[in-house]
This record gives sequence, structure tokens and C-alpha cells, in this order.
Amino acid sequence: MESGGNSLPSGPDGVKRKVSYFYDPEVGNYYYGQGHPMKPHRIRMTHALLAHYGLLQHMQVLKPAPAKDRDLCKFHADDYVAFLRGITPEAQQDQLRQLKRFNVGEDCPVFDGLYSFCQTYAGGSVGGAVKLNHGVSDIAINWAGGLHHAKKCEASGFCYVNDIVLAILELLKVHERVLYVDIDIHHGDGVEEAFYATDRVMTVSFHKFGDYFPGTGDIRDIGYGKGKYYSLNVPLDDGIDDESYMSLFKPIMGKVMEIFRPGAVVLQCGADSLSGDRLGCFNLSIKGHAECVKYMRSFNVPLLLLGGGGYTIRNVARCWCYETGVALGMELEDKMPQHEYYEYFGPDYTLHVAPSNMENKNFRDLLDDIRSKLLDNLSKLQHAPSVPFQERPPDTELHERDEDQDDKDERWGPDSDTEFDDYSNPVAGRVKREYVEVERNDSGSYHKHLDRGRDSDMPFKENASSKVPVVVPMAVDEPSIKEEQDNSKDLSDQRLR
Repeated sequence: MESGGNSLPSGPDGVKRKVSYFYDPEVGNYYYGQGHPMKPHRIRMTHALLAHYGLLQHMQVLKPAPAKDRDLCKFHADDYVAFLRGITPEAQQDQLRQLKRFNVGEDCPVFDGLYSFCQTYAGGSVGGAVKLNHGVSDIAINWAGGLHHAKKCEASGFCYVNDIVLAILELLKVHERVLYVDIDIHHGDGVEEAFYATDRVMTVSFHKFGDYFPGTGDIRDIGYGKGKYYSLNVPLDDGIDDESYMSLFKPIMGKVMEIFRPGAVVLQCGADSLSGDRLGCFNLSIKGHAECVKYMRSFNVPLLLLGGGGYTIRNVARCWCYETGVALGMELEDKMPQHEYYEYFGPDYTLHVAPSNMENKNFRDLLDDIRSKLLDNLSKLQHAPSVPFQERPPDTELHERDEDQDDKDERWGPDSDTEFDDYSNPVAGRVKREYVEVERNDSGSYHKHLDRGRDSDMPFKENASSKVPVVVPMAVDEPSIKEEQDNSKDLSDQRLR
């Protein structure tokens, strides 16, 4: 089998993919607090499965460079970023007013290493976008990212920094149009809000709608001004299964790809839409969830895969491991290999989990009506001019250094002793260890229903001499791709002339 990031031929397109995978061994140490459903430990569990299934050797494995203050401020307000940087559990009692102002507290608690956690997951998503921009990778993966609820000036829904918006801004430096797709059970409100009035980013969110956090995402929310019809919302009810989900996903996304013709796609793969999720109420299998990844991969457009929600952590790890295999074009055995978290996956010790027999409240006529309305909205858009999907020439000639030679700690092979960062070497005084807690279904305990107005401020500024928005440049200080960054301005200028 070939290595160096080339994947196997897969599916009808049969094209090899170069896959970059971002992972920081420390990410699993961050701990939201006792009883909180968000557990970064799931990222470490996912990584362990990837290693023992032998997937790491088929990808370029990179440790993300932490996002700098100035990177985060390309979308977030300066005072909000300063607050995140300075707040600590010990100091929070002295800043109650600020905590309330920035919505930090219950759903979004202050914990040890909070700002470092934000820098890490944002750095992976922006780093993935840079890889795609330079044609170094066809697919980039950051399972620690996908925190889609964070707003410009406040935290929301377990999310502090919106790494997705930052990654899309990076992609817009090179690509005229970027598509965002969200299959988390919760509406991708933070990303939609950021790009609600532009036609350069189309957002499509499939989510539970009704008395459910965040309370937004009505089918009638379609965008504003130049962005009218460039926001698509697919409101769903409890118990949706694979067949019902695909009856909407494929026709809608097929039409979106035909009409919008994005230069790059960002797919948020929140795993709380799986059957049996602690906070969720859908009934998707892992294969059904992964079919969305497989379908978007088939268009052969640069693809950024991000994590998101997911609170039954053994199933989150199963899902993202399987979807990494899909990205690589590799089918994984159902029988799980032995590894350090093997006991989480009993009694069957398999990769896949059968859906439940819960009632599907998404009746056929309702699904037909949703599909009809959304396809009608899409018909009101003019087709974007573009070259065919499969013929994407490289942006420029780049001579990238091999990360293995630059820093051997940035890549882990199957025999490496650094591919897992277990509890033997926690970072003292900065992050707390994560301890296993009994998982329970408490979907009503978190995510208070919010009803806020939209922030009309756009994350980029208008060029007075052109109708095409000019994206604010974002610096990314990652040594392993420094050569690429030096060329990013030239690439952007060539595309936008």
C-alpha cells in the first residue's frame, strides 16, 4: 500500500486522496468539569482507534500550531479573546460581570487550560484549511474542531472559539466560494450567522428543530441581502433513520454542488446525530452518518472534515474512526483491535452499533415537503460559473519539507511510543485529567433554549473598488508549512484578480 498521504481508490470516482490529519496528544487532558457532557477525551480515544486500525501510516499526521490571538481576532472581538486568554477557575469569582457578558459559566464553564484548548482546536482547523489552499492535501481532518455555536462576542453550547468560521475565512483567501455542511444534531447557528449576508459562503445545516437548542434553523431562514438563499436549513424531528436522512441529504447536496460550485467544502461531522447519543434524539447508524462523508468526498473537491458534538464518547470514537477510513478510501473490519481503551467498547467490541427501534417522527410527506421547498429555493439561484469538479489543477508549485524530517514528534507510526498521550505525563498545573464517568441520557440538562437576534456584522470587509468581498488576511504561524504561508498572498491575488 502506498504511504505519504495517498489513499486507496474508492467508490465510483476511484481517485486517490492525500489526507492530512491534525492531532495534539494533549487535547484529551482538557476537562470541562464533573458531570459535563463535553469530553475532549473522546479525541484521544478516536486517535487510539486510528492507530490500531493502522490508518495513521496512510495519512500525513500533524500536530497543529496553536492559533495566535491575532488569528482568533480575525472573527472574534478583541475583548472577548482577551477575556478567554486571561480567565482562570481561581479568578472567575472576581469577574462575574464579564462571565455573564460573554456567556461563560454553565454550558461553557471556565476550566484549567481553557485558552490553550481553544488555540489547539482552532489551530488544527485553520491549519487544515492552509493545507487545502496550497493543494498539499485533498482532505484535511481535525476531529477536535467543529465547534459551531461560538459567536463573535460570546461562547455558546460548549463552544468558545468558532474554528469553523476561522477555517472558512482562510479558505476564502484562495477559493471564490466555500460550502459549509453541518450534520450535527444541533443547528450550526454560529457559522450561519457569520456568513448570513454573503453569497461567497453557502451554509447547509441538517438538525433537530423544535424545542431544542439553540432554537434556530427554521426552513424559512434563508439568508439576507446578497446572502439570500445561500443559507439552507433542514429541520428534522426525533428518530430519523439512515434511509430518511439520505432521502434529503443526497438530493439537496447534489443540487447545491451543481448550482453553487464551491472551490472547497467544510463538513462538520457532529456525532450527536448518531443513535443512542447522550444528548441526541436521532437514530442514525455510523454507516448512515458516514455516508454523508462518502457522498461529499465523491465530488472530488478539497474537503475539510471537522468534529463537533457527540456525547456518548465510545460511539463518537467509533464514528470518527470509521469516517477517517472513508476519507482514506479504506473499509475497516467491524471487529475492533485490542487497544488501551478496549474496555469502553464492550460487550461486543465492534466498530458498528445497531440503531434502536425508536419511532421515526419524520413522516414521508413531511420529508417530501422539506425537500421540495429547499430545492425550490436553490432553483432561484443562478448557476455559479466553474470548471468541472474532477479537473482541479494545483494552485502553484510548492516544495514542501517532509514533516517527518523536520520534527519527528509530529508524526506517529504504528510502533511509535508517542502516538498516545496517556495519563502517565499530564501537563502539571495547566490541565486536569479526564476521568471516566458513567454515561447517562440527560438530554434536558444542557443547552438552554436561546432566542437571540442575528449579528449582521460580516467577518470580512468590502473592497470599495470591487463587488467581491476581500477577506481579511489571517496569519498562521506553523513552522512545518511556513513555505506555504509565504505563498498564500500570491495565491489569493491570482484567484481574486
